[in-house]
Amino acid sequence: MYGLKDSPQQMQQSTGSERRRTAQTGTSGRSVGSGSDTMGGTMAPVLHWVQDVGAVTLLKARRTLFQAAVLFCVLVLLLWVSIFLYGSFYYSYMPTVSFSTPVHFYYTSDCDPLESALCSHPKANISFLKNEKDHVMANSQPYRVSLELEMPESPVNEQLGMFMVKMSCYTKGGKIVSSVGRSTMLHYRSSLLQTLSTLLFSPLLLTGMSEQKQLIEVELFSDYKSNAYQPTVGAVIEIHSKRVQVYSSQLRIHAYFTGVRYVLYNFPLTSAVIGVATNFAFLSVIVLFSYLQFVWGGIWPPDQVRVRVMMGDNTRIQQRTEVARKRMEKENSFKDLAAPKVIGSVTDVSDFQGNDTPAEPPSKDASVIPDASGADAPDSKEEESHDSEEPEEAEGEQGVEVVNGSLPAEPDETVLRQRPGPWMSL
Repeated sequence: MYGLKDSPQQMQQSTGSERRRTAQTGTSGRSVGSGSDTMGGTMAPVLHWVQDVGAVTLLKARRTLFQAAVLFCVLVLLLWVSIFLYGSFYYSYMPTVSFSTPVHFYYTSDCDPLESALCSHPKANISFLKNEKDHVMANSQPYRVSLELEMPESPVNEQLGMFMVKMSCYTKGGKIVSSVGRSTMLHYRSSLLQTLSTLLFSPLLLTGMSEQKQLIEVELFSDYKSNAYQPTVGAVIEIHSKRVQVYSSQLRIHAYFTGVRYVLYNFPLTSAVIGVATNFAFLSVIVLFSYLQFVWGGIWPPDQVRVRVMMGDNTRIQQRTEVARKRMEKENSFKDLAAPKVIGSVTDVSDFQGNDTPAEPPSKDASVIPDASGADAPDSKEEESHDSEEPEEAEGEQGVEVVNGSLPAEPDETVLRQRPGPWMSL
């Protein structure tokens, strides 16, 4: 039993080895943990930077897409408005190019039916109003008016010869504003030509696909213009013949354009492109100026202009104030020069009044400058030079301190007053 049990030394050795293993495992775990912490500390700023860059890029991309979408919508809207404006201009400016209406002639039938001729001349009344509101012919626009007559090659029409077609245009009140008459007839065809054409076109004639007829076109007006004050609303067409035979007839009105209307009618695609591009550019400029006015306050902000104007006004006011101040100082200096100057000083007025004896005039020696004043001669010259530079200030000081180049009088001297001579204004 005792042999199977471990000795204390062996137990201690095993315990020490286990502790070492545990310490090694802890140190290895710590090293791995410290390495992961270091890697995590290094990657964290990078991840934050990537996240910030991604957020900023996404924000810029979203803003760019939004601005592009707004710009696209504005451009589409401007293009649509440009097309609408050009279409409205074309519809309002361009008149009806051509107008065609059937002419239904009528005549009276109260005559003798045994006669082959008609009872009256065939007439037709044509209206020049669409939907009974809009005028077909625009004002001051030239039109060509013609009448197409589909007439059979019958013996009656061949024997008819020439006949007259008359057209009279009237206004809303029924007043005739224009009237014209034109003559016409069937084209001549010989009997041989008629026989050959009949033989040649006999299959078509037998099947009804062709007929023996002629289309006669009568030009009634070559340059008809409707008056703006008396617009034409209709016309009466009359054929001056009682033996005429007509299958059908059509009245055609075609406009002759000049100037801008000629370009719009003959070059529709080019004029449409130019018109839409012009409208688009004009609207784009208006939108751009509106955007600048809303965002920046205009191309030339009014505040800067006001500041410049106020600065200019202040400068002018300061200049005027400075000129006025100098002028007042100069006037004051002239007034000071014109006032009498006190040469001496009064010591005792009561003693002077008490003595009735008149004051003795000062001796010539008193006015003579002593030798000691010779040293002050340069100072007087400096003052004179200073007076030449600043006459306003120096004149006042010189008038008080030095008079006639002499020093101020002592207190014991007599008071003398003297008016300024011409030398003091120099």
